[in-house]
Amino acid sequence: MIEVEDLIALVRAYNPRTDADLIRDAYAYGAEMHEGQVRRSGESYFSHPVEVAGLLTEQRLDDATIVTALLHDTIEDTRSTYAEIERRFGHEIAEMVDGVTKLTNLELTSSETKQAENFRKLFMAMSKDLRVILVKLTDRLHNMRTIRHMVPHKQAQKAHETMEIYAPLAGRMGMQWMREELEDLAFAVLNPEARNSILRRFVTLQRESGDVIRRITDDIEIELEKAGIEASVVGRAKRPFSIWRKMEEKEIGFSRLSDIYGFRIIVETEADCYRALGVIHQRWRSVPGRFKDYISQPKSNGYRSIHTTVSGRDGKRVEVQIRTREMHEVAERGVAAHWSYRDGVRAENRFAVDPAEWLRSMTERFDEAADHAEFLEAVKLEMYTDQVFCFTPKGDVIKLPKGATPIDFAYAIHTRIGHRTVAAKVDGMRVPLWTRLRNGQSVDIVTAEAQTPQASWIDIATTGRAKSAIRRALKAERRLGHGRLGRELARAAFAQMGKRATDKALETAAKALGYETDEDLLAAIGASEISARVVVATLYPEIAQAPPAPDVSPERAIVGLDPKAHYDRAPCCQPVPGERILGITNRGHGVVVHAIDCPRLAEFEDQTDRWIDLRWTPGHHAARNAVTLDLTISNAPGVLGRICTLIAEQNANISDLRFIDRKPDFFRVLIDVDVRDSDHLHGLVMTVDADDDVAQILRHRDGGEGHAPPVARTA
Repeated sequence: MIEVEDLIALVRAYNPRTDADLIRDAYAYGAEMHEGQVRRSGESYFSHPVEVAGLLTEQRLDDATIVTALLHDTIEDTRSTYAEIERRFGHEIAEMVDGVTKLTNLELTSSETKQAENFRKLFMAMSKDLRVILVKLTDRLHNMRTIRHMVPHKQAQKAHETMEIYAPLAGRMGMQWMREELEDLAFAVLNPEARNSILRRFVTLQRESGDVIRRITDDIEIELEKAGIEASVVGRAKRPFSIWRKMEEKEIGFSRLSDIYGFRIIVETEADCYRALGVIHQRWRSVPGRFKDYISQPKSNGYRSIHTTVSGRDGKRVEVQIRTREMHEVAERGVAAHWSYRDGVRAENRFAVDPAEWLRSMTERFDEAADHAEFLEAVKLEMYTDQVFCFTPKGDVIKLPKGATPIDFAYAIHTRIGHRTVAAKVDGMRVPLWTRLRNGQSVDIVTAEAQTPQASWIDIATTGRAKSAIRRALKAERRLGHGRLGRELARAAFAQMGKRATDKALETAAKALGYETDEDLLAAIGASEISARVVVATLYPEIAQAPPAPDVSPERAIVGLDPKAHYDRAPCCQPVPGERILGITNRGHGVVVHAIDCPRLAEFEDQTDRWIDLRWTPGHHAARNAVTLDLTISNAPGVLGRICTLIAEQNANISDLRFIDRKPDFFRVLIDVDVRDSDHLHGLVMTVDADDDVAQILRHRDGGEGHAPPVARTA
């Protein structure tokens, strides 16, 4: 385990101004919190966070990140708390430690719905401070390096999670070295036989051909020296998993696999990059279609480099990457280069991408996803793919993932152009829409106003943006069709009952049935999600079905009173069966029944001896319970008569009617109606409210403002 002074020395090597006392304090606190805990290997548990901190010094990260690494398991695995860490080490570090803890608790390989939700949480944590994910990635790297001590099923679980989530994420952040090592460590767990087979082939190849890497490195150095280009050249064999992936993708054996060696040329200036490229292509034959210029067209994570593949010694293909030292730093550290320190200050690297800008480019499409599956697809498309660069006819560059088609290209320009696509020309030639685009191609999209997205495009498109836009358009088109069918079905159902399916009626029914708009309701009818008859019955329950005969006698309407006892419904609240009620004794003159929410009950708070617990007798009551409705209606011929007819159709008798406000354009009228119970009242109000000439309907309370009528039966 790295001792604290050795760790400080590692930080001081790139940051002489480091706060050594802060690191000592965090080291001591972490050791104290983890005291007595051991890893499966038998080592002290604290050795793990110390090693993670050591790995982060290789990326030259700031003190806050190093301290977070030392403390990243304290909240989760010890008695330490967020408040304690904030008190001792400040808000910034406490937030980062808490962020790493939350990431650790995410089950990123669980069911699809939960995985999508956890991905949202992952990106939310990243958006607060990207250093959190740097600590988590490094934590996972150390765990994978020591995974042999875990039980087999846990090894497999962690390896799958690493291969599916953390390795692609590291690659998307530009930390290619970490991605490759994470993939290879997971590969060793998931398919050890395949990995060992590739390693044995390497040993055999080296025995037969000698040290190929050293010879090719010498050849490149000699050619560059002749051209007067100062450079360092490094060569290596590609990792076993990278080779295995190529064998699987190309369906070829190891012996037929080319470019298993890679070489990196680091030069001083951008101009030297292109000079070095010329030297390489003059000395060795380039392989067609294997050239990529990420200097003129950088990746979104800041990566810049020239990639070319040439035929080297004995016809063996080798990949050569050419970049400057600044570019190399970003290529090694990716987004993490933003926090790199040198000589005590944050290193200024003009190629390091702003983390906030990078994260915005990663997540800008995610919010467009309508459901969990779309979100998950968008995330994985963003994380797993490389990029190609194509040009519009005007010369604008469009970045797309590898394997993208003209459909993706069209939607990358604008959703409207994507929707109207009918054909595409690539480098002047007409091509099918499923054609896979390549770097440097010029793409011209042919559109037509009458065109709409086709269902087959979902399988052709590869980008999350295109797929989401196509799905939304298809869904809108289906909804439009369902809406037209639903309106016709509703018209027929209403006409059968002698009613009209007006917009107001449909809006009222939609609200009652839990739909946001009448268009949603019509689409549901057209899609057979709800019957048009149910809609009619919601508005006109008394017409749609015959009411059952009353079976509760007035004398026994209330439970809790003697059958011979006299009671009156309070005029202030006019309670009806189905509502909760309370009785107040009226000093020897019977009982007054109030609704439980009646404001007048406050007058009897200090007279609880007069309170009686009552409830309505279950069953069907006679329509003899008067309720006053406050209506605002249009001042037009026939309106009042139509409203009275609607009330009568609902088997409710009008016992009184009085105007309380008359204006040129409207009347305000109080109507006393006799209803059976709260359900009857609810249906009556719904029916009246559906009329186009009713501006407002409220349940009137005597001596107070109107109140919204009840919408559900209460026990």
